[in-house]
Amino acid sequence: MNAGIFYKTEQDMNQAVMSPYTSLRNLYNQLFIYAGEVRSDNTTFSWVPGNSKDMTSIDNFGDVLLSDNSFVLGLWNNSYHTILRCNIVLDKIDAVPFTDPKLKEQYKAEAKFLRALTYFWLVRIFGDVPKVDKQLSVADAYKLGRASTQEIYDFIVEDLKFAEANLPATYPAVDKGRVTVGGAKGLLAKVYMTMAGYPLKKGAPYYALAEAKALEVINMPQYSLVSDYKALFDVTKKNSTESLFEIQYKKGGTSTGSPWNNDFAPRFSNREVVLVGDKGGFNAPTPSISDAYEKGDPRKAISMSDGYVSVPGGKFINEKYVKKYYDVSFSGSDNDNNWIELRLADIYLLYAEALVRQGKQQDVALTYLNKVRTRARNSTGGSADILPNYAPFSSDAAFLLAIENERRVELAFENHRWFDLVRTERAKAVMTQEQKEQNGFNPSAWNDNMLLFPIPLQVIQSNPEKIKQNPGY
Repeated sequence: MNAGIFYKTEQDMNQAVMSPYTSLRNLYNQLFIYAGEVRSDNTTFSWVPGNSKDMTSIDNFGDVLLSDNSFVLGLWNNSYHTILRCNIVLDKIDAVPFTDPKLKEQYKAEAKFLRALTYFWLVRIFGDVPKVDKQLSVADAYKLGRASTQEIYDFIVEDLKFAEANLPATYPAVDKGRVTVGGAKGLLAKVYMTMAGYPLKKGAPYYALAEAKALEVINMPQYSLVSDYKALFDVTKKNSTESLFEIQYKKGGTSTGSPWNNDFAPRFSNREVVLVGDKGGFNAPTPSISDAYEKGDPRKAISMSDGYVSVPGGKFINEKYVKKYYDVSFSGSDNDNNWIELRLADIYLLYAEALVRQGKQQDVALTYLNKVRTRARNSTGGSADILPNYAPFSSDAAFLLAIENERRVELAFENHRWFDLVRTERAKAVMTQEQKEQNGFNPSAWNDNMLLFPIPLQVIQSNPEKIKQNPGY
């Protein structure tokens, strides 16, 4: 459809705003999982079809992650496709008459939030990337060089501040799932935390910004921790009081259902786990994430399993798999699960970390760390004698390691782990040990260039004068 003649009414613009929301599914189905989880020490590919170096090199730091990797190209192309859809909204909307000027600003704010979210992924994965702030032809887009990481983060912050100022706190039921002011504030807190750490290393002033923004979210009355951790991932209880922003999925449509039932099933399981068997293994938990849970932590059984019982035979098969996104109402590859991108427990833990990193209010930080543990303790499968509240820590270093591990198990398989390790400069220590144990990796072969993915070869070939490869690739 010709964009020049289509966007004429409020209804047209509402359709345009829905477009980038829909586009996010192409990223969250698999690609962001590979970047946020498989790249980390949380998950691995327990099975790959054929001999796919494209998959194994994302997971195995002993393999060279090549610039012609199809998944890396998919990350880049689908991200910029989403950004294009946001820019169409922003380019067309001012010419469209609205009966309510606030609604026009809301639509702009939604597009800017989605653009900021996508750029936040891009800059953490690739570093310097082209800044596209308007609708461009393919020919013009190819003329753009890479903007600095600092410039991209400034752009993200600018978009999120606009979103924060123009988004509603809630929506009527028919619009449930659209981003709210809480989502904008929550993402901005996360962006500030990342800017404070590696690679920008802006330090204390940005930890203070993250602290303040996280506290704004915490003080919003519409948000609270769901009392049962298991309920967070119940497909009948989506968009809960804990959720700041979820990627919406709906089974039964055309590419609107989520695929994780089958993708996360253990490799070669023949209907023991899902009705459609003989797939899976694309996001298998590692031994180290299995061991990271304290004894009796109910979050483990809700989030993952160490194996399954074969049928026939009744033999236990030691193949770990993610359970967090299992839809019990339907066991095929078209499911109702949403992907929770931002939730309150994440904000609690970021808030606690920001306080500790500034050397202040350790009692308050401890309170929020323990709130997350208390909810876990009281969840399905929990009991009073597990996950005791942490006492005051002897050092900030010990406190930060406790927060790191709490983030790992609380947010397991939600695409946070790799980026937490990078921003805190813990990736080298954690990943060299993990890779040594799992893949025979020589820790002396570590190179910090591994913290970024390569720029796709196809992108460089389109504009070799301006698009240069990341170091080490």
